[in-house]
Amino acid sequence: MGLVRTNNEDNFGFDTPTGVFVVCDGMGGQAAGEHASKIAVDTVMRYFRRSPNETSEIFGKVFERLSHRANALARAIQLANQAIYAEAARDFRYNGMGSTIVALAIEGEEFSVAHVGDSRVYLLRDGVIQQLTNDHSLVMEQVRRGLITLEAAEKSNIQNVIVRSLGAEESVDPDLADHELLAGDILLLCSDGLSHFVRDNELSEILTASTSAQAACDDLVQAAKTARSDDNITCIVLRVTTPSWSDRMLGRLKPGRTKSQESA
Repeated sequence: MGLVRTNNEDNFGFDTPTGVFVVCDGMGGQAAGEHASKIAVDTVMRYFRRSPNETSEIFGKVFERLSHRANALARAIQLANQAIYAEAARDFRYNGMGSTIVALAIEGEEFSVAHVGDSRVYLLRDGVIQQLTNDHSLVMEQVRRGLITLEAAEKSNIQNVIVRSLGAEESVDPDLADHELLAGDILLLCSDGLSHFVRDNELSEILTASTSAQAACDDLVQAAKTARSDDNITCIVLRVTTPSWSDRMLGRLKPGRTKSQESA
């Protein structure tokens, strides 16, 4: 919950057999934000756990140049958006609720990223950390247009103003991307309760020094608290290991598949 909040509006989920990982940060006051983020996580996880023979109930746009994984993430997020929007329209207690979402789908030596809002994915590779998502926030939109500097954005008191979120409108388009997955990679999904308070170089140091994915999560949450984060703090850390010769011989894992996957 962090140092200030009395409830946790973040939610997360993961399913190692399907290789799907999700972090959501709800908004809307009272319990509405928590409700929205739970709907988002549950909808996405249910979509990927469905039978392969089931047909999708949504007819979203197809992103031709992206993988099947990325398009599946897009469809799942569109379903989550519809579910939150419908629930808010049905029950006045949830009027105006919404959520951010960031999600990964991993398959073999590749992974796809989808996001709406300002929750983030980072990749640490060969000691270099890279943010794989672009915040859908007012200040970052101003940075992209050259109206303010990144340094000014980091000090702005309107960092939490989101320009794209789940539930705000009947439909939403997530940002999507496909990436290569390499042994040794470390992936971090997090809400802004972490990313707005812990700088990239410190994220890199913690991810590099931690002895396990779970230890990394614990250390990251503590770092956000030490930085006086006034928001909920959620993260998932994936460490990509090289499979043993026995795993490869028995076909249990392909090179570069995540073998250690933990969250906090």
